[in-house]
Amino acid sequence: MQGKKNFTPQLFVSVNLIDLVPADNFYRQVGNELDLQFIRKATKKYYGKEGQESIDPIVFFKILLVGYLNNINSDRKLIAFCSDSLSIRLFLGYDIHEALPWHSTISRTRQLYGEEVFLTLFKEVLQMCVSKGMVRGKRQAIDSVFIKANASLDSLIEKEVLEDASAFVNELEENSEFKTTSTRKKLVEQHHDWKKEAYKDMPKGSQKGDKTDEYGNLIRPKYLSNHTHYSPTDPDAKISVKPGKARQLNYFGQIAVDDAHHVITGACSDFTDKRDSQCLEQIVELTKENLEENDIELEEVLADGGYSSGEALSYLHQNQINAFIPNFGQYKPEREGFIFNKELHQYECIKEGGNKAILSFKGEKTDSKGYTKRTYRSSESSCKNCPLREQCCGKVTKYKKIDDSIHKEHYDRMHQKLNQNPAYTKKMIRVRSKTVEPVIGTLINFTNMKRVNTRGIKNANKHVLMASLTYNLKKYLRFVVKKPTLELQRMQLKVSKAAILCKTYLYEPITRFLDCLIFINNYKTKKNNLL
Repeated sequence: MQGKKNFTPQLFVSVNLIDLVPADNFYRQVGNELDLQFIRKATKKYYGKEGQESIDPIVFFKILLVGYLNNINSDRKLIAFCSDSLSIRLFLGYDIHEALPWHSTISRTRQLYGEEVFLTLFKEVLQMCVSKGMVRGKRQAIDSVFIKANASLDSLIEKEVLEDASAFVNELEENSEFKTTSTRKKLVEQHHDWKKEAYKDMPKGSQKGDKTDEYGNLIRPKYLSNHTHYSPTDPDAKISVKPGKARQLNYFGQIAVDDAHHVITGACSDFTDKRDSQCLEQIVELTKENLEENDIELEEVLADGGYSSGEALSYLHQNQINAFIPNFGQYKPEREGFIFNKELHQYECIKEGGNKAILSFKGEKTDSKGYTKRTYRSSESSCKNCPLREQCCGKVTKYKKIDDSIHKEHYDRMHQKLNQNPAYTKKMIRVRSKTVEPVIGTLINFTNMKRVNTRGIKNANKHVLMASLTYNLKKYLRFVVKKPTLELQRMQLKVSKAAILCKTYLYEPITRFLDCLIFINNYKTKKNNLL
């Protein structure tokens, strides 16, 4: 007989939330493994002694964890998702009839707490991973990723430079007791010079006339740069420029991953108008501190060529940190036709048919890009009559000049290390790639680190820390809590292997032996019958 279900909501229902959620539920496992009682002590300083009670800090961080575990970026959608789930209600400590906090409470509480609270929670989860032997500290792979800021390029406005700035500065200098060069005036002049040069070769609008404004004028593409524009919506968000990617307002996420079980040991955010090499010291110091708190020493650092700079290599050498970082493309280990004399601090020409010129040290100079270099130059008398002058110095120049970075010894040391054992260097490149890049892909696609839903560099740092500790927590639970289905599959696999071994080494020999006995018995029977 066909059945028919009629639903009539009851006015009063006696039900226990614990009985409705299975014992092996994921959030029950999280609640059993992660003790957040220390959160109340860490956030006590942010509250007064009078007034209305706030949201429980433990509940707040549990709600955030649910958002990062389920890749939910909106606070409104997050509260709606939590309200609709029995297991999450049990995880938060809210019964069926209780209303969850407003989404605005989550936003305000996130703004209230400082970065140190989020860092404390990150360290707590990292310590859990260390206690299970998931971190060894021998080798840390570092990489960066762009994180979309909560601001649009349409909000950008041009930085205003006052027309009378130069006149104002001149007036101040004339009335000053000491005549000095004004830094402000220099910055204003540099800004105008840069803008004039940048806009000189800027592509024009469509020549077909299909891109015009309301007055019929051709629209020129908008040139956007951190030199000339900023976002009033989020001043900390910077325009990122990367080959093959569109210009966007982003933050810079820096991640350090241990190569043992791919646990994140360091995480922070920075401004995208920086280079990777400028962020190396911050992420290494943070990772080093996190490991030292767990009695683990940082031994090696793996990074790509974007982290190569003289300052970064100098920092690693001073702190005795072994690193494998390919030198950037402009580095030249040797100068063709010249050798460097360390004792006399000079370059010497060794080209056949040349005049064997000496390139003496002329001092250190800073170029237009801000790089400080050592300059070595020969005298005109040594090179002007040289048969190789034109191909060595040029058609007009009568002397040879070589510029070296002031950190060349650090580049040379790294170059020697990378080429000393090429096989090991290739192995380290593969280790870095397979360690940190999958982790970053997981953070971006599954742990809510693709976009920041807040504003400001401090909140961006909280966002990166929460995404990283959520990743570590999932890694920890997979390492500690074994699913029954997986265990059953492993047992079945072991049983099948044992059956195959038994069949190979026991069943077949015994069968053959029995066949032999049967054959002998039949032979004896036939022989007796004949007799």
